[in-house]
Amino acid sequence: MGKIGFDNEKYLNMQSEHIRERMAQFGGKLYMEFGGKLFDDYHASRVLPGFQPDSKLQMLLKLKDQAEIVIAVSASAIDQHKKRGDIGITYDQEVLRLIDLFRSVGLYVGSVVITQYQGQQSADGFIKRLGDLGVAAYRHYMIEGYPANIPLIVSEDGFGKNDYIPTERSLIVVTAPGPGSGKMATCLSQLYHEHQRGIKAGYAKFETFPIWNIPLKHPVNLAYEAATADLNDVNMIDPFHLEAYGKVAINYNRDVEIFPVLQTIFKTISGTSPYQSPTDMGVNMAGNCIFDDEAVKKAAREEMIRRYYIALCEQKKGKENKAEISKLEMLLNQEGLSTADYAVAVAAKTTEEETGEPAAAIELPDGRIVTGKNKALLGAASAMLLNALKVLADIPDDEHLLASEVIRPVQELKVNYLGNHNPRLHTDEVLVALSVSAASNENAKKALDCLPMLKNCNAHCSVILSSVDTDIFRRLRINLTCEPKYQNKKLFHNN
Repeated sequence: MGKIGFDNEKYLNMQSEHIRERMAQFGGKLYMEFGGKLFDDYHASRVLPGFQPDSKLQMLLKLKDQAEIVIAVSASAIDQHKKRGDIGITYDQEVLRLIDLFRSVGLYVGSVVITQYQGQQSADGFIKRLGDLGVAAYRHYMIEGYPANIPLIVSEDGFGKNDYIPTERSLIVVTAPGPGSGKMATCLSQLYHEHQRGIKAGYAKFETFPIWNIPLKHPVNLAYEAATADLNDVNMIDPFHLEAYGKVAINYNRDVEIFPVLQTIFKTISGTSPYQSPTDMGVNMAGNCIFDDEAVKKAAREEMIRRYYIALCEQKKGKENKAEISKLEMLLNQEGLSTADYAVAVAAKTTEEETGEPAAAIELPDGRIVTGKNKALLGAASAMLLNALKVLADIPDDEHLLASEVIRPVQELKVNYLGNHNPRLHTDEVLVALSVSAASNENAKKALDCLPMLKNCNAHCSVILSSVDTDIFRRLRINLTCEPKYQNKKLFHNN
């Protein structure tokens, strides 16, 4: 966790006002594609330190009386059980979670649209489940030659085949569990159908990344490419913007490819297009709210390395992602980065080399790095966690937060009754033991009170951790990475 470099309050005010201006420009209905995540936008908060994960939500709440949510999820993502990596749940589960979250803050969710539909049974099953839960669901089909075959796309055999999504309010926010969900196509399809019904409607795009008014090779924009390496998104200078205005603006390949389709749809509706470039479509004000460029660059470079480690570990676990890894290596080389530039990775590997045991390291908010290694009672991640809390609570290193008489009964439960072969305590077990000890041990209580201070800290382990440990770090909002290797040479690993 480094210095703050982004003014979140300025962002909320500037962004909501700019969206109001765009709504006024069109009148009638405005379909607004929301890229990234409305809730829990941890990527943005990591690369723009100071950006709050719920910033987009807070901004949208200023407009909630006019807003209606439509959630798009691709049938292929459902069929492939694609997961949202930062919270570890599948896209269809994330749709349900988003509906609950939107409703809990008073936002109206109108429907769910299944995009890129080709008759997948898993998608049909999810549509039925939504219906059973009282949520309206619609199908949008794959269109041959999309997005290049414009005559087909803008016809009864293209967008015309899609289900029309009835909407009630003036601002239709189209969001999704993750990238590649078909949000833009959903908006364009709705524009086509609204025109067929004689309803006035417009389109705008709210995509945080890439940031259009910072350089193409700025680390924040490169970090976006790293985050979407599996989709092979490519940042580029917007050629339409350059031609129309003689000014450089940054966009990405999918928006540039789809722009002629959007222009054709607008011309079909009103005889002219309100936009001269894909950048014109956007309403993103994030670039205007960066006040410490060096802090933002540092955070973005760290994110690029984290993405690389995550991809390497996914490959070790059996994922076929050579192209993704090659893309990430290219981006790191482009920025002159390597894993040697990631302080916690260097510390963890050095400790492992010195001790001969798996090790972990975490960088505290003040820049100090604390390590931990495998012990008889604790795994490396658990030892690191306790050591970090002791440092934050100013507790001497030789002071034990957990007495052996507290740890051993937990070990006996694991081995003798729950069938575990590894007696060392995982991080969840350590935190429970620490909570119990806090009732009678003042130091344990002081250490436990410091737990929130680990939020947004970087941590690294010299071996792949169990799913239990990675889930705890995710819940604590610690940015965890691991070396792409297992502690032992067994063929089966419970990830």
